[in-house]
Amino acid sequence: MNKFREYTKSWLKKETKTRKQARALKILRRLKKSYPEARIALHYNNNFQLLVAVVLSAQCTDKKVNEVTFPLFKKYKTVGDFARADLKTFEKEIHQTGFYHNKACNILAAANKVEKDFKGILPKTIDEMIAIPGVGRKSANVILGNAYGIVKGVAVDTHVGRLAQRFGFSATDSPEKIEQELMRLYPRAEWLSLTYRMIEHGRAICTAKQKKCQVCPLKDICPSSLV
Repeated sequence: MNKFREYTKSWLKKETKTRKQARALKILRRLKKSYPEARIALHYNNNFQLLVAVVLSAQCTDKKVNEVTFPLFKKYKTVGDFARADLKTFEKEIHQTGFYHNKACNILAAANKVEKDFKGILPKTIDEMIAIPGVGRKSANVILGNAYGIVKGVAVDTHVGRLAQRFGFSATDSPEKIEQELMRLYPRAEWLSLTYRMIEHGRAICTAKQKKCQVCPLKDICPSSLV
């Protein structure tokens, strides 16, 4: 890993801003071709259920979250349903997603806040969203983008962060800094879909455990393919 970090730092120093942006756009074009239908994998029926699914997805696979929310969203359909939920019962219902106590507390508190402060409707600004229990900037970007088509940034999860480093776009582990670096490289209209295309690529080819560079459509323009 240290060897890779040193290599990417060296790459970053040699590549001009103009060339990096051109390479970033070339990467995007290839990701679009490889993952034309990339979108959020979580299932939900309304905006608050989207928030719930996003909170549950922390350190849990989307597949498992969808398995848990399938019966959950039949029982809890509205903000009010979640606000009136019994904590202990709710913990048992989301137990399989991990960290169930914190997630349950945050979801029920979020429901109460949205019901009380926003009349049961999710707000449409980043500042208001991150004031909701359990919602950080990454989650707020995901929720606003999918609920309202409001794109204020790039949602940086573990896949996006890893790929940003491997692409030579960032040398930091800070999701906030990675987000800013990606926002400078890509036009706003691409920010939301970029997240899902990078996630798909991170799951299929550029995984945490293994880089399948030999079959990667980006191997000739990605610095990590040479490490």
